Amino acid sequence: MDAGRPIIQVKDLRKSFGLSEVLRGITLDVSPGSVLSIIGASGSGKSTFLRCLNYLERPTSGDIVIDGEAIGPSTAGGRRTSGASPKDIARMRTKLGMVFQQFNLWPHMTVLGNVIEALIQVKRMPRREAADVGRRFLAKVNLLDKEGAYPAKLSGGQQQRVAIARALAMQPKVMLFDEATSSLDPELTGEVLEVMRDLAREGMTMLVVTHEMGFARDASDRVIFLHEGKIEEDGTAAQVFGAPSSERCQRFISSALG
Repeated sequence: MDAGRPIIQVKDLRKSFGLSEVLRGITLDVSPGSVLSIIGASGSGKSTFLRCLNYLERPTSGDIVIDGEAIGPSTAGGRRTSGASPKDIARMRTKLGMVFQQFNLWPHMTVLGNVIEALIQVKRMPRREAADVGRRFLAKVNLLDKEGAYPAKLSGGQQQRVAIARALAMQPKVMLFDEATSSLDPELTGEVLEVMRDLAREGMTMLVVTHEMGFARDASDRVIFLHEGKIEEDGTAAQVFGAPSSERCQRFISSALG
């Protein structure tokens, strides 16, 4: 990859559900190795934006480029061009790891089984090789000793760390986190945030939708504040948290930190 080229480029991204326009023209570039936190009130479009990046939701219009590869559904002459094919989407998703609010682990599979299933089914990796890779990433999230356990025997924080290991095992270019700690009890949130901080320190490109203002302030290279589907504030963490130009952003941060 060209070190000077953004790893993600988004231009005028729009998404409507029926008559409701949730994303109203998002344009941004993300540099490789950077951590971008996305903050804003509920309903501002944060999760929809992440889900559009990996086509869990199909954008209505706009351009998305992942690691130099464009994927629909840009408009031409006011008319929509052909959308991304399933093959395009599958290839693009190998570059993006995603961690959700819910852990989405297979209850009938062990921890290791959950981590390696996609390696075997999607990457066609031999089981023994997949197990070696899986153990490496379980060690990264400090859960190697739980490889034979089933999800029901794990705490919520441990289950979310398994979900992170599962995404990392695919060795994506970018990690997307959609409120990864919102369903956890406060005492379990810290262990997940620490894994995310470790990834940030290691140079993993990360887009993080979060309500954890401490993480956004301390671990981010850049923070954007979404309001009604638009970027209303965009700057370094110090700028956005210390001197936001948007009054709405200022009120949101004061309330969140208060």
